[in-house]
Amino acid sequence: MTRYFIRLSYDGTNYHGWQRQPNGGSVQQLLEDTLSMMLRSEIMLTGAGRTDTGVHAAEYYAHFDSPQILYQPEREKLIFRLNNYLPRDIAIHYIFPVAPDIHARFSALSRTYKYYISMVKTPFRAPYTFYLYGYLDTDLMNEGAKIIVDTADFTSFSKVNSDTKTNLCTVTLASWENRGDELVFTITANRFLRNMVRAIVGTLLDMGKHKTDLDDLRLIIESKNRSHAGNSVPARGLHLVKIDYPEGALVSY
Repeated sequence: MTRYFIRLSYDGTNYHGWQRQPNGGSVQQLLEDTLSMMLRSEIMLTGAGRTDTGVHAAEYYAHFDSPQILYQPEREKLIFRLNNYLPRDIAIHYIFPVAPDIHARFSALSRTYKYYISMVKTPFRAPYTFYLYGYLDTDLMNEGAKIIVDTADFTSFSKVNSDTKTNLCTVTLASWENRGDELVFTITANRFLRNMVRAIVGTLLDMGKHKTDLDDLRLIIESKNRSHAGNSVPARGLHLVKIDYPEGALVSY
């Protein structure tokens, strides 16, 4: 068996996230079904992680094992066929063999998300940003982001009744960038809980509106109670933009 990695991107608007769902279409289901048809064998994909319904991915990785040896010309032809068959909101960029112990999910060192907020209404940004009118104290929001980096337990920002075994995460970067009429929140961590980024953004926006302050944020985190944090912002503004693997892990094997 040869292990192949796929690098892809997708617009999450029409999907219930990456992972197969019993009652809704997913990127994984569509791609597995298409690959199985084209390779004439059952293909099961393992993704780098879940994405929530409606969340976008500029960079995503998944792997599959196959008894077929796909040389570079065959892989290029497969990519061409996939991109012609799949809908416009999914794009396949690379397919390449890796060492058999490289895992799309467990070998990943970190993931980076960006959340985009538009301060002006525009139809061209609407599917990919959260339109929010009014003043925001971005300096205070960045002070709050520093507290997020120092946090270990993210229970207060996790979806209730989640099946995760632990709510501990290591966040290495969290910051806001003001781009004039657009605000961008960037966060990097070794792992993320369901709804975690959207809950963090909603909580920091409350600080930006001066509804809460730094002490309130500390109390929210210490409470380990999702109901104490801010509302989750809409999924359309959230983009998975980067997944980091160990150096050399994604070199063709």
